[in-house]
Amino acid sequence: MRHTLTIVAASALLLSGSTVLAQSRWSAELSGDAAMPTRSFDGADLKAGGGFGLNVRYRFQPHLAAYTGWEWHVQQSSQLLPGETLDLNDTGYGFGLRFEHPLLARTSYWVRGGGLLNHIELENESGDIIDDTGHGLGWEVGGGLMVPIGARLGLTPGIRYRTLSRDVNVSGTKRASTLSYVSTGLGLAITF
Repeated sequence: MRHTLTIVAASALLLSGSTVLAQSRWSAELSGDAAMPTRSFDGADLKAGGGFGLNVRYRFQPHLAAYTGWEWHVQQSSQLLPGETLDLNDTGYGFGLRFEHPLLARTSYWVRGGGLLNHIELENESGDIIDDTGHGLGWEVGGGLMVPIGARLGLTPGIRYRTLSRDVNVSGTKRASTLSYVSTGLGLAITF
């Protein structure tokens, strides 16, 4: 009986931490990730890259929040222009909905989906911009975990798929191109 009471008390203590995190409506998250291309871009293979971003969330239902934020990702290709390695900088804004639900003890799982308002800059090794596609709409989906590390802090490992189609101008030729990649990363979230 004493063993059962200890387990019940420990479980209640662990679950009480997730209740404190869930009471706040606002949170912010700083994240960094690796970006692995899922297809070629304008017929050119891309190397894996990475990026970072910052988003804010407003929880308007117990398990549902709206998010918005800014992100930057870079990948490289040496096949778009002969003899040059170009950086593809995917920069812009994300927005959408995030669902989060308790899983075990204080850990929760999350899934999110939404839109992107991004542009792609092609930059040479000297830092000169070869082309800027202008902003356009794309989309993303993802999921992961929320692991509390305190009353207001949590780690958010996750994986996302992102895609953006834009016209790119390389060597005077404008072509429709799609940048698609999977990002795996880790964020630090704070509630306030």
